[in-house]
Amino acid sequence: MGFSDQRFNVNLSILYTELPLLERPAAAAAAGFTAVELWWPWVDAPTPAQSELDALKSALEDAGVQLVGLNFYAGQLPGPDRGALSIPGEESEKFRANIDIAADFAASVGCKALNALYGNRVEGVDPAEQDKLALENLQIAARAADRVGAILLIEALNKPESPLCPIVSAPKAIEIVDKVNEATGLGNAKFLMDLYHLSMNGEDLSEVIEKYTAKTGHVQIADNPGRGAPGTGDLPLADLLDQLKKAGYDGWVGLEYKAGDRSSTESFGWLPAEARAAR
Repeated sequence: MGFSDQRFNVNLSILYTELPLLERPAAAAAAGFTAVELWWPWVDAPTPAQSELDALKSALEDAGVQLVGLNFYAGQLPGPDRGALSIPGEESEKFRANIDIAADFAASVGCKALNALYGNRVEGVDPAEQDKLALENLQIAARAADRVGAILLIEALNKPESPLCPIVSAPKAIEIVDKVNEATGLGNAKFLMDLYHLSMNGEDLSEVIEKYTAKTGHVQIADNPGRGAPGTGDLPLADLLDQLKKAGYDGWVGLEYKAGDRSSTESFGWLPAEARAAR
């Protein structure tokens, strides 16, 4: 099987960043892709003007690409932040203000997956207080996602690049997924399995796939080392995606890697053109 039997989408917050936001969907379409994902595009605006939301919706529709994943507001990405929902005060308030806006936008474009990044530990704040706040916010987010027929994604990051984030292993992310589902009774919280982050943590990726595919709602890939395109590092990504497929995963695989010295379109040379359009 390998790469030719997957449903890939392009992350427009890490690829095509050489272009303005509203030009990126068309660029992905021109490269042969029919699906994309985004971090929250307005890092300084959890509640953007309706005109900005409408413009992004039009850009997606005009390009003929489907938005399949969207982050809730998560602070400065890329940058020092790793989410907002566990940060007491202004950042948590921004996350809450964003929840229904993000969910309603997702509904308007048919996006069925919303990713909620946990956030960093804050010096001087009891971790238990942050975790209590996080669970409260994740319950609100899960209910908003459910309202629009979407899943809530919980992602494990990696400790070397995110040393202040407490969600830096697959088991820890699964623990949060289970807590949210138990608290809401909805069952729509799922694991976002980012193979790059997990590999940076030194986790056994085959074991992660074996244990947690059933609770996985989305997958993202980049090679390691370097966070580049498949083939630029040492990860057996084609084999890992085959294992995921055999374990029952038939969802999206987000290309969340850095193009490096090449253009974003040139970075897709590893993937045949006929395998880019979702089937």
